[in-house]
Amino acid sequence: MPADTQKYNRAFYIKLVEQGYFGSVMKDDVEGAAACFTSDAEVTIYHGDNPIRRFYGTPKPDQQHLTAFWAHLCENYESHFGNFQHIVDEANECCAATFIVTLKPRATSAYLATGTLTLNNCNYFWCRDGKIARMTIYYANPTLGAKLGSASVGPTGFPKT
Repeated sequence: MPADTQKYNRAFYIKLVEQGYFGSVMKDDVEGAAACFTSDAEVTIYHGDNPIRRFYGTPKPDQQHLTAFWAHLCENYESHFGNFQHIVDEANECCAATFIVTLKPRATSAYLATGTLTLNNCNYFWCRDGKIARMTIYYANPTLGAKLGSASVGPTGFPKT
């Protein structure tokens, strides 16, 4: 059946996200991760007050390719993704997932001294023809503040210390 007429169901999207995309990242398979995305895909990363980062399947000269993000991750960390919770909207070809990420720095990583990090993530996926066309990543890094000696205060200043 041609991709444009195929109906993708909840199980398909969960498999695409967990086994296809995150499974490839956990295996350090950058090309496998990229294969889960459309050629014109966009990835946006939000993390607290840090600058928004964007990556593109078809980047312009001043933009980074999608694979730059995964290559950095795979070169510096052994990653694990788990404890997934999914919300899937089959009719609109999109889903969201909350999950826990564990990042253990590799022996050659510039981040080795920071130690293992545990992230709380929420990713949104907009799909087209069975692939991810757009992904937005929101993540919190609750273990880093304590390691750096920072107070546990959010970007709004709450709780007041």
